Amino acid sequence: MKKSFLLFFIFISACSVIPTPEPTATAPAPYRITPDENVYAPRTEDLGKQIAGVTITAVSLSEKYEYTPPRAMLNILGYMPSVCNELRVEINPPDESFRVFIEVYSLINTNINCDNVFQQFEANILFGYYSAGRYTVWINNALVGDFVSY
Repeated sequence: MKKSFLLFFIFISACSVIPTPEPTATAPAPYRITPDENVYAPRTEDLGKQIAGVTITAVSLSEKYEYTPPRAMLNILGYMPSVCNELRVEINPPDESFRVFIEVYSLINTNINCDNVFQQFEANILFGYYSAGRYTVWINNALVGDFVSY
């Protein structure tokens, strides 16, 4: 009797379906749809110049609703070590965590002799269109704010 009960239980359990977990939908990777309007982007003629620092005194990130869909604008205030330095702002594409990393630095031509007089700057950069999501913006590895793309 025990054998028949055991065989019956084995046959019944073999016919039952074991539930499997449903695959979860993954969010698409974020991407930039149109390029940023950045006049301070790195250029090919920058190759022979030396990288120098900048001091950033203020940063603001705002959403511009006069565009459809709305776009984000970055405003950076600061100064560079001399009047011969050229400002560069490199905006990297967003990563999988919807983070936009921006590097702000200056370049100097070492063949030119310049006075070390601080040069103030104000940079306004209009971001391009990004895929839908909430993005955080990081400048020189410091969080400065976030924006939403629709």
